[in-house]
Amino acid sequence: MSIMVAGTVRIPPDKMEAARPHMLEVMAANRMEDGCVTFSYAEELGDPGLIRVFEIWRDQAALSAHGKSAHVTRWRALWPELGVSDRQLVVYEIATERAL
Repeated sequence: MSIMVAGTVRIPPDKMEAARPHMLEVMAANRMEDGCVTFSYAEELGDPGLIRVFEIWRDQAALSAHGKSAHVTRWRALWPELGVSDRQLVVYEIATERAL
Protein backbone atom coordinates (compact mmCIF):
# COMPACT_ATOMS: atom_id res chain seq x y z
CA MET A 1 0.00 0.00 0.00
CA SER A 2 1.45 3.38 -1.02
CA ILE A 3 1.30 6.43 1.22
CA MET A 4 0.39 9.88 -0.10
CA VAL A 5 1.03 13.09 1.83
CA ALA A 6 -0.72 16.24 0.62
CA GLY A 7 -1.30 19.66 2.07
CA THR A 8 0.17 23.09 2.55
CA VAL A 9 2.67 25.19 4.48
CA ARG A 10 3.07 28.95 4.53
CA ILE A 11 6.17 31.04 3.99
CA PRO A 12 5.92 34.83 4.17
CA PRO A 13 6.10 36.14 0.59
CA ASP A 14 9.08 38.33 1.50
CA LYS A 15 11.00 35.19 2.59
CA MET A 16 10.30 33.10 -0.54
CA GLU A 17 13.52 34.04 -2.32
CA ALA A 18 15.55 33.02 0.75
CA ALA A 19 13.54 29.79 1.14
CA ARG A 20 13.61 28.67 -2.50
CA PRO A 21 17.22 27.31 -2.60
CA HIS A 22 16.63 25.35 0.61
CA MET A 23 13.36 23.96 -0.74
CA LEU A 24 15.05 22.88 -3.97
CA GLU A 25 17.86 21.22 -2.00
CA VAL A 26 15.58 19.27 0.33
CA MET A 27 13.23 18.35 -2.52
CA ALA A 28 16.15 16.86 -4.50
CA ALA A 29 17.40 14.95 -1.43
CA ASN A 30 13.90 13.66 -0.68
CA ARG A 31 13.54 12.37 -4.24
CA MET A 32 16.74 10.35 -3.80
CA GLU A 33 15.45 8.55 -0.70
CA ASP A 34 14.65 4.86 -0.88
CA GLY A 35 10.90 4.56 -1.15
CA CYS A 36 10.18 8.04 -2.51
CA VAL A 37 7.93 7.78 -5.55
CA THR A 38 7.44 11.53 -5.94
CA PHE A 39 7.97 14.69 -3.90
CA SER A 40 7.10 18.24 -4.89
CA TYR A 41 6.52 21.75 -3.63
CA ALA A 42 4.48 24.27 -5.64
CA GLU A 43 3.73 27.89 -4.85
CA GLU A 44 0.04 28.74 -5.16
CA LEU A 45 -0.17 31.42 -7.86
CA GLY A 46 -3.27 33.07 -6.37
CA ASP A 47 -1.97 33.08 -2.78
CA PRO A 48 1.69 34.16 -2.51
CA GLY A 49 3.55 32.25 0.18
CA LEU A 50 1.18 29.27 0.19
CA ILE A 51 3.21 26.17 -0.70
CA ARG A 52 1.42 23.03 -1.82
CA VAL A 53 3.13 19.81 -0.75
CA PHE A 54 2.63 16.51 -2.59
CA GLU A 55 4.46 13.28 -1.76
CA ILE A 56 4.02 9.59 -2.53
CA TRP A 57 6.01 6.97 -0.61
CA ARG A 58 6.30 3.25 -1.23
CA ASP A 59 5.06 2.46 2.28
CA GLN A 60 4.84 3.77 5.84
CA ALA A 61 8.34 2.56 6.67
CA ALA A 62 9.78 4.75 3.88
CA LEU A 63 7.79 7.76 5.08
CA SER A 64 8.91 7.18 8.68
CA ALA A 65 12.57 6.95 7.63
CA HIS A 66 12.15 10.14 5.59
CA GLY A 67 10.99 12.04 8.68
CA LYS A 68 14.21 11.07 10.50
CA SER A 69 16.61 11.89 7.65
CA ALA A 70 19.42 14.40 8.17
CA HIS A 71 18.32 16.65 5.31
CA VAL A 72 14.77 16.90 6.66
CA THR A 73 16.13 17.71 10.13
CA ARG A 74 18.28 20.50 8.63
CA TRP A 75 15.31 21.83 6.62
CA ARG A 76 13.04 21.91 9.67
CA ALA A 77 15.73 23.72 11.68
CA LEU A 78 15.52 26.56 9.14
CA TRP A 79 11.77 27.00 9.51
CA PRO A 80 11.86 29.68 12.26
CA GLU A 81 14.35 31.79 10.29
CA LEU A 82 12.30 31.44 7.08
CA GLY A 83 8.94 31.94 8.81
CA VAL A 84 7.54 28.55 7.78
CA SER A 85 4.17 28.15 9.49
CA ASP A 86 0.66 26.79 9.25
CA ARG A 87 1.71 23.26 8.30
CA GLN A 88 -1.43 21.42 7.19
CA LEU A 89 -0.48 17.95 5.91
CA VAL A 90 -2.67 14.87 5.61
CA VAL A 91 -1.54 11.26 5.11
CA TYR A 92 -3.57 9.02 2.80
CA GLU A 93 -3.19 5.26 2.43
CA ILE A 94 -3.58 4.29 -1.22
CA ALA A 95 -4.95 0.81 -1.78
CA THR A 96 -5.35 1.06 -5.57
CA GLU A 97 -4.71 3.50 -8.37
CA ARG A 98 -5.76 3.85 -11.99
CA ALA A 99 -5.18 6.27 -14.83
CA LEU A 100 -7.84 8.90 -15.30
